[in-house]
Amino acid sequence: ARQPKSWPPSRTAATRPAPLHPLPMVLMSTENLSAVEREPRPKPDATVIVLHGLGADGNDFVPIVQELELPKDRGIRFVFPHAPTRPVTINGGHVMRAWYDIVGVDLTNRADEAGIRSSQAIVEQFIAHEKKRGIAASRIVLAGFSQGGVIALHAGLRHAEKLGGIVALPTYLAMPQKLAAEVNVVNKGI
Repeated sequence: ARQPKSWPPSRTAATRPAPLHPLPMVLMSTENLSAVEREPRPKPDATVIVLHGLGADGNDFVPIVQELELPKDRGIRFVFPHAPTRPVTINGGHVMRAWYDIVGVDLTNRADEAGIRSSQAIVEQFIAHEKKRGIAASRIVLAGFSQGGVIALHAGLRHAEKLGGIVALPTYLAMPQKLAAEVNVVNKGI
């Protein structure tokens, strides 16, 4: 019988490609910003901000950097923020890392607007921090998984400057009825 293939494909030490360059991990914590970073060599000229899903933290997606097998001359910094902790209604009020509260299963009314806007402000702080470090907004990509994808879409489509891109998997658009009035035309086509 044929064995099913697993995903991602398992790699042994012998088949795993050698790292093109070591990427040090840095724990960033300034003001209200808390994240894990993968700092490239050479000096970064682009940043990908990766937002995790409900109950996870920034560490969950750190391994993806190595799996991307990027050429060593790509100066891409990866920033993996940690969502704040808060009670999540749909999970019995348990306190966990969450970008916003989820109050029900109905996609149109499940997310709390105040929590989403608060997390949008956190993402804006991360973008501003990267710009202070010399990365142009057009070289910043917001990426998110599940609840993090909601925030990547929400913040990215409303950001005042053209971003490099938005990646959101599997997710949904929160507060779609407000998007037309709030979307920034520079990021509408992303």
